[in-house]
Order: sequence, then C-alpha cells, then structure tokens
Amino acid sequence: MFGNYLDGEFGNGGGVGWRLKRKFYWPDAHNDIVWRIMKRAKRGTRVVYIPGNHDEMFRQFTGLNFGGIEIRRAAFHDTADGRRLMVLHGDEFDAVMLSHRWLAFVGDALYHFMMGVNHWVNAVRRKLDLPYWSLSKMAKHKVKNAVEFIGKYEEVVARAAGERGVDGVVCGHIHTAEHRMFTHDGKRAEYWNDGDWVEGCNALVEHADGRMEILHWPEEVARREERMRQADSAIAEAA
Repeated sequence: MFGNYLDGEFGNGGGVGWRLKRKFYWPDAHNDIVWRIMKRAKRGTRVVYIPGNHDEMFRQFTGLNFGGIEIRRAAFHDTADGRRLMVLHGDEFDAVMLSHRWLAFVGDALYHFMMGVNHWVNAVRRKLDLPYWSLSKMAKHKVKNAVEFIGKYEEVVARAAGERGVDGVVCGHIHTAEHRMFTHDGKRAEYWNDGDWVEGCNALVEHADGRMEILHWPEEVARREERMRQADSAIAEAA
C-alpha cells in the first residue's frame, strides 16, 4: 500500500483471490478493512485499487469506479517534490508468473505454510517479550536463488520505468520492501517496493515535502511506546 494506492491483495496481503477460488474464505477482518477503505473514499480521499496476480479476477473491471474506489492496472503519481512515479503491482515483470504459472501456485502454497509457521513462532516470541520476526524474510535473504531473483526483478522493473520516461516505479508483488536506484542507458530510475502488510508489516508513505519512507510497523509501535514512556517519565519528574 502506498499513499492512497491499494496494491493487489489489499496491499500485498497474501492471496485472498486464489484462496477464494479453492473455497470460500472471507474472515470478519476483511470486512473491517474494506469498510475502512470505502469510508475514506466516501469522505473525499482518492483511492486507487490496483489488483495483483492473487486478485486478478478484478482486473476485468479496470477503468470502473466502485463506491468511490478507482480500479486501475497502473497509475501515475506526482510527488510533492516533482518526481513522477509509475505505480503498479509488478507481476507483469515476473518471469515465473509469465512462463511457469504452476510454479507460482506452488510458491503460493509454500508461502502460506510459512505464514502459518510464522504466526506460531511470533506467538511464542510475544510470550517471551521478544520483538516481531519474519520467517519468510529471513528465508529470502538466506537462499541464494531467492536473492538473485529479487535482484534481477528489481533491475527489470526499474529499467521499465526508465523506458516509460518516469523518474521511478512503485510496486509490490515480491513482498520484499526495498528502495534502490538504477541506471540504464544513462537514465536514473528509482525503485520502491512497499513489501506487504500481513507478514512483513511494511507500508510505503510520502511525507508532505515529497520524501518517501518505508515503514516497518513493529518498529513504529516500539518507537511510539518509547516516546510514551519518555513522556510519562518527564511528567512524573515534573510532578
């Protein structure tokens, strides 16, 4: 999720569409998310929904508007400091998705297995008062082939941005939050990946001056709690 853009699977959430194809899967938490998004749209916030590969069935509605939410395959965003960014999900540049779709389904099944394991691991870590830890993130950084794939993917996406005459690209898809700069044919292109909200707990935001930042929610929560502790201590000392 970036600004007011919803990037596939409700911000790279994790395969809701594919799971719905196998069986009905719609927990109450999904209703809460949809309700909050539509509430913002009705209050005047521009919301653009860009379906990803897991919810590709919604791509047939590209160009339409539902409850104030625009459905697009891609969008262009002008930052406060004058940069023009192309915003898209990113599966269009995934060779596995394009050539070996069956392998993508296998990867999706393995990902959901790791999500389940990750849930129980972090439940134990919470009881031990330990911070949140991402199992899939650790695996991606440890497996050589995964690291090479991510690197090539980032380069291909950034090159596509340069070829389209924009300053950079914002995407998701591979669930790996990252910011990198690439140069292709003398043109510099900025690459932003917003990661995912469900397992990586990442979000990409733009500040009022155009500065962009990848947020990791557990770290944000820890910082807020620390500021509250410092404020409480200051009040206690003043009293």
